[in-house]
Parts: sequence; structure tokens; C-alpha cells
Amino acid sequence: MPNPFVIGSGPPGTNYTVMKRAFEEGWGAVIAKTVSLDAAKVINVTPRYARLRAGANGSAKGQIIGWENIELISDRPLETMLNEFKQLKEEYPDRILIASIMEEYNKNAWEELIERVEETGVDAFEINFSCPHGMPERKMGAAVGQDCTLLEEVCGWINAKATIPVWAKMTPNITDITQPARVALKSGCEGVSAINTIMSVMGINLDTLRPEPCVEGYSTPGGYSSKAVHPIALGKVMNIAKMMKSEFNIEDYSLSGIGGVETGGEAAEFILLGANSVQVCTGVMMHGYGLVKKLCSELKDFMGKHNFSSIEEFRGLSLPYFTTHTDLVRRQKEAIQQRKAIKQGLQSDKDWTGDGFVKETESMVSN
Repeated sequence: MPNPFVIGSGPPGTNYTVMKRAFEEGWGAVIAKTVSLDAAKVINVTPRYARLRAGANGSAKGQIIGWENIELISDRPLETMLNEFKQLKEEYPDRILIASIMEEYNKNAWEELIERVEETGVDAFEINFSCPHGMPERKMGAAVGQDCTLLEEVCGWINAKATIPVWAKMTPNITDITQPARVALKSGCEGVSAINTIMSVMGINLDTLRPEPCVEGYSTPGGYSSKAVHPIALGKVMNIAKMMKSEFNIEDYSLSGIGGVETGGEAAEFILLGANSVQVCTGVMMHGYGLVKKLCSELKDFMGKHNFSSIEEFRGLSLPYFTTHTDLVRRQKEAIQQRKAIKQGLQSDKDWTGDGFVKETESMVSN
């Protein structure tokens, strides 16, 4: 990859035209919108997005800080998507194209999907174990990612069949995200990506008293993304990275950070926690494909400020500074004791020196 910025699976990777645009603008890699064998089962509704702005309920002016979608995976015929994957790889053989795939709980279906997608020449798979809405009703998406027993079995099917690298995309809608991440890596995945969207209800329209996004007067909980999820995503990625570092040879696996990235600084935070790459989806929907230039420029500025010449120089650099609350208490207690010792000054008359007499005097002044 020419840079660590990846188009996250979703509308920005929904067809040949937009994926081509992403490559032309300079994105490091593109993850296509999730495909499955039978697109006829995928039926979307409109409207399917709702936005949260900084300000009162219903505000139309404040900055967009949250974005909810109830959109499903690709509703385009699989054969159409496969042809477009092949065309993209023929036109951009040196660029990274990743296929996001999802299937029902059926070994034969997974194997067929993997075989057909691999034939197009894509570089890797991202397995959607994390879509929080719609698909779990069919025992897909988060229904697998939230059940480690199911996840282990399905990852086994996938990695026994796939001959290209596999990322498992993690759901944040779980108590301990390290559990499915650990299962995915132990089951043969080359890496994990985190996080997918957070299950949410965007809000209630206080004029109509109906939930949003409103479809014929009704709605359903959907996936929450954008800037507001960034701190949550950082926490999940930090936990996964610490687990990978303590239980695996982290250099043999990859971690892709996702969640609320709109600036190079926000991307740097994921890398500082151990991410190898950073995905952007909602940010592209809000700011366009040209966002990658701003991201690269701001990341370079950050690196220049700290004299980093490569991503690897600072990847995971902040991870060791996370500890337990008990350890924080111990560290602070020791620091206070040290400061008190310095403040108390000399302990005995024999400690006075001629050269430092004035400073030694000041060290024992109470105010």
C-alpha cells in the first residue's frame, strides 16, 4: 500500500466507478461493499441514514458528529460485482483490492463464495462478522461475531478454503472484543479490523414522535459511526492490540483501525495504538474521495513534528502507557512521595554544600 488509508466497506466501495475513483484519488487500498451469493435477498429501504449534529434535538446547523445507517450489504448481483473486481484488478494490478464477504451459516455457501471471489484476483478478504442490523436476522454478520463458538467454526471453514489473506471484521456490540479477535486469529485469520458500527437508535423526531430514520412511520436500530464513535473505537483497538502483543507474535498479524477518522491526527492515534492501517467510510461519504490527500498531508505533518520517518517508527508507541487503575494509584503514590522528598530538602546538616547553598535553602521553604 502506498499509504495506510483504506476505503472501508460500505457505499464508497459499492461499484466499479466509485472504487476506480478511490484508486485515482490515491487511497492505499479499497474494501468493496460486502457481497454474498444471493443478492436477491438483500432489499434496502429509503431513507436509510440519519445524522446527529452538535446541538439540540433536530438541529440542522451544528457539526455532524454521528451518523446512523440501516443499510444492508450489496444488493447488486454477485456476478456483476465479480466482473467489476476483475476489471479493477486488470486496470490497477499494483493496487490493493479487498473483497468483503458474508454468508449464512452454511459451509458449502462460504466455500462457493470464497472460490468465486478469489477467481477475480482480489488481494485479500475481509469477513463481515459484524454488521449489526438486518443481516443478523439471517444468522449473518454480528450474529456470528458475537458467538465465539460459531465464529471459530466459520473461521475454520474460511481459512481452510481461502488462499489469500483474511481479515476478520469485529463487532463492538459485545462485552469483551478481545474474545472474538483471539478466536479469529487462532482460527487462521491473518488479521482483524475493528470496529464496525455500534448498534444505536439515532433519535426521536420531537414533532412527529417517530424514530429516525423514518420509513413509512417506522424504523429499526442501526449502525452508528462518524466522529462520536472515535473514542470508543480507540478503546476497542487498544484492547485488541494489547491482547495481540501479549498472546501472539504481533509482527505476523495485522490490525486495521476503524472509527470516526476525518483527520490525519485521528488516524495517527490508531497507529500509535498498534494499527497497521486505518479505514475510512463515513468520512468519505461526508467529505468525498479527495479526503485521502488531506489525511496523508496531516499524517506527514504529525510525523515531521516528531521526526518519524516511517509508520513503523511510531506504530504501537502509545500502547505501553495503558495500565490498570490499581497501577495508576501505585504510580501516583510513588510520584507524590518522590515530590515530597524533594520538597523536604536536606535531611541533615552534613548535606549542605557551598555551591548549592541558595537552592538548598529554597528547597526547605514552605511557601
